Amino acid sequence: MATGIKDKVAIIGMGCTRFGERWDIGAEELMLEAFDECLADAGIEQNDIQAAWFGTCMDEVNVGKTAMPLATTLRLQKIPVTRVENYCATGTEAFRGAVYAVASGAYDICLALGVEKLKDTGYGGLPGGGSNTGTLLWQWWPNLTAPGSFAQLASAYCTKYRIKDEDLKRAMAHISWKSHENGALNPKAHLRKRVTEDQIMASPIIAHPLGLFDCCGVSDGSACAIVTTPEIAKKLGKKDIVSVKALQLALSSGEEVAFDSWDGDHFVTTSKCSIQAYKEAGIENPREEISMMELHDCFSITELVTYEDLHISERGHAVKDIMNGFYDRDGGGVPAQVDGGLKCFGHPIGASGLRMLYEMYLQLHGRAGERQIENPRLGLTHNLGGFPFQNICSIGIVGKYEG
Repeated sequence: MATGIKDKVAIIGMGCTRFGERWDIGAEELMLEAFDECLADAGIEQNDIQAAWFGTCMDEVNVGKTAMPLATTLRLQKIPVTRVENYCATGTEAFRGAVYAVASGAYDICLALGVEKLKDTGYGGLPGGGSNTGTLLWQWWPNLTAPGSFAQLASAYCTKYRIKDEDLKRAMAHISWKSHENGALNPKAHLRKRVTEDQIMASPIIAHPLGLFDCCGVSDGSACAIVTTPEIAKKLGKKDIVSVKALQLALSSGEEVAFDSWDGDHFVTTSKCSIQAYKEAGIENPREEISMMELHDCFSITELVTYEDLHISERGHAVKDIMNGFYDRDGGGVPAQVDGGLKCFGHPIGASGLRMLYEMYLQLHGRAGERQIENPRLGLTHNLGGFPFQNICSIGIVGKYEG
């Protein structure tokens, strides 16, 4: 019988680049920047790595289709390297491959690395077309934009729960304000300038009700992790070990876009994926047990709805929790986007999931500096790839090893 992966795998090292418009370097240099920090943090030799997983999404405009760029850039010595891609969950998917490999007993020490170099493509947003989105784009998503589709999510949410437009905008402004407050304390964030809620409310509308500050940007970046068993971590002299409590993945089956059972106000995948993650991690009350979260805040409305899909806020009550400061870093609830989130980091797709884990890892080790949370126990990361009506959800839970 399957028992899950709780406490079977430990993270012994992580690295993350500064995210931003990295015009001066390419994807390979980003990979090295993250890897050098990760390897030094792990305290092992490069030759100790037995297998690696490489996450990158936009292959036609980035490093290519194969795993070869990771092997050659890092000079990995004739070991298995696998390239993975799963939309915005790509970084977490690389991590999942490395974690599962260690949990299975196939390898002792594995590497997961994600990277994306998007600012050199000439696009204002994410590039379209290519093997990643071609068929879906012309067959299922004609004339579609990301802000437009997530704005529809906001409209459906307001309609279902009879929330006034102004109240929703104010809650979304608080979400963005919170992220900017946290991002201002993070030297690796792309955007580090504080803004007021009034400035956010007054920003230009992109797709009603989403304004400029409700949308995350595009950036370059890389992040990585080295994982092993808790037993090996102890032999390496690691203290206060961070272990993986759960990793779950859920993809839309097509029911949201093809049938009328979904009313457009939430993410079906996140709701179901989070239940499985809590079960694997042994969590009964996430509102009380989760210490902090990094959510896929591609838009402010995404973060708002995700609070409910994670079963932390009750359905229709996220706005109230937000305005009460429940998700603020010092609000006494469950801090969200502690590092600034996608809102302040941007979204180099292959790196985002591992960047989220990097913040959880720092927090659990007490190494997050000015943004450090008091005595965190469990951290949750959430990726959402695609659109409200057809998407991929990945959830990871990490915490202090108690074995």
